Amino acid sequence: MTKAELPQVRIVPLRMLKPETTERLLNTLAGIAGIRRMMIHGPGLPATVPYGPARGSPNPHSDRRAIHVGDAEIALAIQVGEVILEVEDSSVIEEIRSHCDDFFTEFPYQLQEGRFMKTAPTLVDYAKFGPDADTTLIGLADPRSGEDPVVIRRGQ
Repeated sequence: MTKAELPQVRIVPLRMLKPETTERLLNTLAGIAGIRRMMIHGPGLPATVPYGPARGSPNPHSDRRAIHVGDAEIALAIQVGEVILEVEDSSVIEEIRSHCDDFFTEFPYQLQEGRFMKTAPTLVDYAKFGPDADTTLIGLADPRSGEDPVVIRRGQ
């Protein structure tokens, strides 16, 4: 179980982010020491049309592609609408705010503090990772996805 007292912040840009912008933002945030977990959230971009007369046909979308964050490659299957972070302590939040102020110059954003990630294992976490799961993965499992979360390790 993660420590319930760890602060969490949510970065909510006014617009959905393109893959190039998402990649630059995540690489900027990955360079900040003190961020424990990071999650991106937004509407899905399915590979095939899920309903309607074109159901089952390919869904070509220019935003559905791979991005590189740190040394990891992430298959981006969503339009990024918010970035949720769990940090070691409150002093990191001001550094994140400073980086975001420098990054979001074309359009505004909001930085919200609160509880946005699960801190206790759920049934989905148990089913996906087992009883001895890594505590940094708690709350990051998508029950409908066949993929595991991407872990970006910072160089020691």
